[in-house]
Amino acid sequence: MISDILSVVNQKGGVGKTTTCINLAAALAKAKRKILLVDLDPQSNATKGCGLDPHSLDISVNDVLLGRNNLLEAIVPLDSYGFNILPATPELTEAEVKLLSLSEKEFTLKNLLNTIKEQYDYIIIDCPPSLNILTVSSLTASNGVLIPVQCEFFALQGLSELITTIETIQESTNNNLTIKGIVRTMFDPRNNLANDVSAQLIKFFKEKLFKTIIPRNITVAEAPSHGMPVTEYDKHSKGALSYLSLTGEIIKQEK
Repeated sequence: MISDILSVVNQKGGVGKTTTCINLAAALAKAKRKILLVDLDPQSNATKGCGLDPHSLDISVNDVLLGRNNLLEAIVPLDSYGFNILPATPELTEAEVKLLSLSEKEFTLKNLLNTIKEQYDYIIIDCPPSLNILTVSSLTASNGVLIPVQCEFFALQGLSELITTIETIQESTNNNLTIKGIVRTMFDPRNNLANDVSAQLIKFFKEKLFKTIIPRNITVAEAPSHGMPVTEYDKHSKGALSYLSLTGEIIKQEK
């Protein structure tokens, strides 16, 4: 059992973070890995993208973080996709506020996941698009960080700020945290700026940059509205194949 806990994080929204979480979970499940996807974003997009309605859930990650319910009660098996999800609802903003008053607030999620991590090969956490207490909790609970980056004008600035945050977490609450890799998402090779930014990423982060590039692809964009991973929605699409390729790179990193 590998038992990797990965935070998928970028403080900028709209970079394919949630899409990457869902499709990595599905592709790793196809590779016979036991997967838990944790939706830690009050927007609940990972929950919706897996076909669940946040408003119909009785128990969510919010209830678990605030100690109202047991973690196992909240986990939903997605049998058709082969992985489990700890879903979110918009009420997660409550935990965001209430956790701030707790003395060991950064460790709340870590303590919860430690009770079940041996049951999974990978726990993938979809972080909110901001560096708030939920993101800090996720980074404290994880041993790896996966950073989706869209190759656009402010990407490098945002990436350097995020790396500074990761270094702060390493020094304060989690010295086991490492950057698993940076993945270029929503990439359009016809865009000169995208190519320029990609070249800069290769120059400065070559050792941490996944070779796989996720293209800007209509099926990747459509799949969440159907509540499906793209690997199920259209398994032969360029988007699905690229996520399978990324998964292959992650599996190669297994110790």
